[in-house]
Amino acid sequence: MSYTPRLRKKYYEEVIPALQEQFQYSSVMEVPRLLKICINQGVGQGTQDKKLVDNAVEEITLITGQKAVKTKAKKSVSNFKLREDMHIGARVTLRQKQMFEFLDRLVSVALPRVRDFRGINDKSFDGRGNYTMGIKEQIVFPEIDLDKVSNITGMDITFVTSAKTDAEALALLKALGLPFKNQNN
Repeated sequence: MSYTPRLRKKYYEEVIPALQEQFQYSSVMEVPRLLKICINQGVGQGTQDKKLVDNAVEEITLITGQKAVKTKAKKSVSNFKLREDMHIGARVTLRQKQMFEFLDRLVSVALPRVRDFRGINDKSFDGRGNYTMGIKEQIVFPEIDLDKVSNITGMDITFVTSAKTDAEALALLKALGLPFKNQNN
């Protein structure tokens, strides 16, 4: 028997029937699903200190359980002492089991550790059913060892869904357990 993440099981057993009823889908295949989670961390001081980009790659790899890659600058910007093809960040794309595992850890462990947490903003949808949120400090993840952190950086987390509208995507992400601020609707 193979292992199934808790949220994946919840999606198939609870979320699909609830969304099918809420939006009156005629087929199960119409129900929106989470396609991937993209995590991106830009390192502003990466132009001066190359070690910071390596640290960002290591931290994201620790957090997600999947090897992160360095991102390169597309253009040169002289004001920022930035040259084309310089490493300026790290990113990783999670799908399938890793995606559900990361989402579970994010909702149940990392977000409750954020200082003065009152829920995440429900206004950050892009109009096509994708949601992006920012985390100000990477130390909210329990995988990060505080003694080894040289500087505190933030990251962007994008949830890419197959939803056609923001309302469908919001309902999907709420059902998967993301704690939005305005839970009344």
